[in-house]
Amino acid sequence: MACFIVPTVEAIAVTAAKKQIERKAKSGSSPESTQRSMNLVRKLTWLTNLLWGGALLLAFEHLWHGEVVPYFPFLTALTERSTTQEMLFEMGTVGVGMAVLVTVVWGVGIVLISANERRNHPSAEKIEA
Repeated sequence: MACFIVPTVEAIAVTAAKKQIERKAKSGSSPESTQRSMNLVRKLTWLTNLLWGGALLLAFEHLWHGEVVPYFPFLTALTERSTTQEMLFEMGTVGVGMAVLVTVVWGVGIVLISANERRNHPSAEKIEA
């Protein structure tokens, strides 16, 4: 019904944090600090791409099935109290589960990529740390 809202909210929050880190990095003091911040921005970009892509696909799927409509209240589940409760339950279980799963998969990917970079470029450890 509206499980796509949870990853969308996470994507908005991560995008805002990424923009803030990027802004601070541009006015950063040391080159090492700037490099670390830009590495973090690059990694957060991967997460935001995963979250925004998943949220858009889910929103399209809900639109396709008629659960999202182009007129108020936009979500058909908001028309009745019982369906609204069902929608909130779905957001709390399925939506949160999907957002957590995407974030965990992203985190595992970051760990694997960092391990591979350290193995192939031992001098890069000092820059990332």
